Amino acid sequence: MKLDNLRILNAERARRRAAILLTELDSGAERVIGEGDRERGELGEALAGAMRSGKSGVVELGGRQYFLNVHVPPPRIVAIGAVHISQALAPIARTAGYDLEIIDPRTAFATQERFAGTTLHAEWPELVLRQRPLDRYTALAALTHDPKIDDAPLVAALKTGCFYVGALGSRKTHGRRRERLLAAGLGEAEINRIAAPIGLDIAAATPGEIAVAIMAQIIAAFRRRAVAAGPEAERAALP
Repeated sequence: MKLDNLRILNAERARRRAAILLTELDSGAERVIGEGDRERGELGEALAGAMRSGKSGVVELGGRQYFLNVHVPPPRIVAIGAVHISQALAPIARTAGYDLEIIDPRTAFATQERFAGTTLHAEWPELVLRQRPLDRYTALAALTHDPKIDDAPLVAALKTGCFYVGALGSRKTHGRRRERLLAAGLGEAEINRIAAPIGLDIAAATPGEIAVAIMAQIIAAFRRRAVAAGPEAERAALP
C-alpha cells in the first residue's frame, strides 16, 4: 500500500468514515474511495455493496479484476435511558458485535451494579454527545419516556444522519413528540425517520422481547442503509 493511501485510510478511520482501497490486480494501481465519493456504473454498485456488507474481496468489472479492501467503522448503539430494556439490550448487542453505551442523568438508575461491563454515562445526553458525537455509524435508541432526556439526542441523531433512530412510546406519545420536534425546527421527512414505536412488530411485551425487537430493527437498518453518494467526500487537509 502506498504511504499516501495509508495516511488517507487512517484519517478516514479516525473520523469514523468508511473507505475502500481499490487495487487493480493486473497493474497494481490503487486509490482510496470514500463513502461520499461519486462512482457510477458497475464499479459504483460494487463499491456500495461492499460498504454495506463490510466485506473485502475480488470483483471483476469490464474484464478487469479489482481487490476491494473495505474499511467500515464498527457500528455502535447509544441508548438513552438506563432502563430494563437497556439492561436486556446490552448483552444482545455484544453478541451481535455492536458496541453499546448508555446515557442517563438519573443516578438512581445509571449504576454500575445494574450495568456491569457496559459503558455507562450518568450525565445529561447533551454533555456526553458533545464529547462523543453521533455519526452515520451510530444507532440511537431513546428509551426514557422523558422529553427532557430523550428529545435533545433525537434531534442530534436526525441532524447527524445516524443510520437508525428509534424512540420508545405509543403512537399517541409519538404524536406529542412529533409536535415538539417540529417546534424544535425539524422537518416532517426527518421526523419520519424515527422508528416509533421502537423495534420490529413482533408483539413484544417484556423488556427482553422489546430488546430483541430493537436489535433486529437496528441490524436491518444497518445492513440496508443507503450508502452516501455525492461529490468527492470532504477530507481535512493531511499534513
